[in-house]
Amino acid sequence: MKFPNLPSSLEAALAERGYATATPVQAEVMQPEAAGRDLIVSAQTGSGKTIAFGLAMAQELLGDSETLPFTERPLALIIAPTRELALQVSRELGWLYRETGARVATCVGGMNPQQERKMLRSGVTIAVGTPGRLRDHLERGALDLSSLRAVVLDEADEMLDMGFREELEEILDATPDSRRTLLFSATMPRPIEALARRYQRDALRIATISEGRGHGDIAYQAVTVSPPEIENAVVNLLRYHEAETAILFCATREKVRHLHATLQERGFAVVALSGEHSQSERNQALQALRDRRARVCVATDVAARGIDLPSLSLVIHVEIPRDAETLQHRSGRTGRAGKKGTAVLIVPFSRRKRVESMLRHAKIAADWTDAPDREAIKARDRERLLEKLLQPVEVDEGDRELAERLLAERTPQQIASMLVHAHRARLPEPEDLIADTPEARRAAQKERHRPGFEDTVWFRMDLGRRQNADPRWILPLLCRRGHITRNEVGAIRIGPDETYFQIPRQIADKFADAANRSAKAEGDEDPVSIERSESGPRDAARTNRKRHPNAGNSGGPRVQPKPAFRKGDKPRGPKRGKQARTPRNASKKKRP
Repeated sequence: MKFPNLPSSLEAALAERGYATATPVQAEVMQPEAAGRDLIVSAQTGSGKTIAFGLAMAQELLGDSETLPFTERPLALIIAPTRELALQVSRELGWLYRETGARVATCVGGMNPQQERKMLRSGVTIAVGTPGRLRDHLERGALDLSSLRAVVLDEADEMLDMGFREELEEILDATPDSRRTLLFSATMPRPIEALARRYQRDALRIATISEGRGHGDIAYQAVTVSPPEIENAVVNLLRYHEAETAILFCATREKVRHLHATLQERGFAVVALSGEHSQSERNQALQALRDRRARVCVATDVAARGIDLPSLSLVIHVEIPRDAETLQHRSGRTGRAGKKGTAVLIVPFSRRKRVESMLRHAKIAADWTDAPDREAIKARDRERLLEKLLQPVEVDEGDRELAERLLAERTPQQIASMLVHAHRARLPEPEDLIADTPEARRAAQKERHRPGFEDTVWFRMDLGRRQNADPRWILPLLCRRGHITRNEVGAIRIGPDETYFQIPRQIADKFADAANRSAKAEGDEDPVSIERSESGPRDAARTNRKRHPNAGNSGGPRVQPKPAFRKGDKPRGPKRGKQARTPRNASKKKRP
């Protein structure tokens, strides 16, 4: 669809940037039924949302005029979750409204707040910023929203996830009731709907996200690996795809630091983005990616929010996203503006079911596969090299003379072999991966055990959840009864009426003898029973049924559960969260 009638200044700006047709979200917000109304827009990342709300609020800003007069207070406010996204929005609106004479101010953390306040007081048409910094300017009196005509919440779901609800509410409460509110979000969870009900009136819902798949321009892959092989899988994926720009998502700053150092050592041109980096360091990293001095970016979720790199074609989820929304936001860094992209999830063997559930929730069909091995990478290298060498090139006289000299001293086959060798020498070496076999998965499962607990014996106690069993007092009880330390107790499994726990086999006999002796020494008539269990927690259901024959019979009398504690086993003091009960007459003096 072509752009509808727009002010000539905006048409000229779009034509200069090569915008000939509107994206679906841009077309929807400019429909006649959307004019002047509050909007709730659900659109995928990279669909042209910034230009969409820039065009949507043109009527409120320009009216019938082609230029904007000087104004002391902002007429439009755009709120974004991160510095990078706010800076990107500011750049986009800057060129879109340049011919109108609009002044765009950016207010984000990491920048000089005094300079921002000075610019706001000198007169701004459009203010763009993050919630925290905008609220700070509002409370200091530098940001006056009394003349606001339009407010945009960009990536509203992410702002709520990041804990900015209080800031958003304070900012929106300071805006005029007559303002137009445009809410843009890739997902629409319940908190977003509640925010819309409070601050919007008769909002028009616009959804341009496909019902079938999370993002039609992104190919999703799920790669299963052994947990110790995750970093090697990252190396091989980068080498296999050889993307012009790739971003790797990690969950923590520490993981970003570690992976960044690892990839640097292996010869990748890589930069890092996390919350510990200053704004200057972030800008330098992003500029290195735009200048092609770096091709790989390792980042946390928040730091990478709002990154817009046209050459980004590969996203690797090194650590599994916390939910389906995070998966979509991360993956949406690629496949933007109609370009194709690839999103790869690295899935440890034990996390496959969780990832499958997440993909179903996000309505994403992913191809499950193994990480590329050395042979697959070499085959792709040969294809890329052939494609590159067979492309037509312009040759000057010096190049021709060099080629003739090489042919005089070497055979064509030798020259071709030298070219291949020179090409491979510049590339990081692939890694050898453990094959995805049942044996490898069993080995990975064993590695999850704590050192010293590879061979254990299950023991059983005759109390469970119905008797208020809790690891906080079970663990000291086991240490006292079995004469062991807490580091010598393995997994604890609490059932309805039994508790099972692991003891290393080499001390199992010693523990059993000590538990029996200590039970007799404490002199309790009915101590907590501790005994070996041949089958472990699997026999819990059978034992529970024997101890509770009437559990399923609502008409018969219920068997009373065994008391929770025995003499010497009960933890001292009241249970957490409850006050100790005092006898009714404890404070009264006894009458004579």
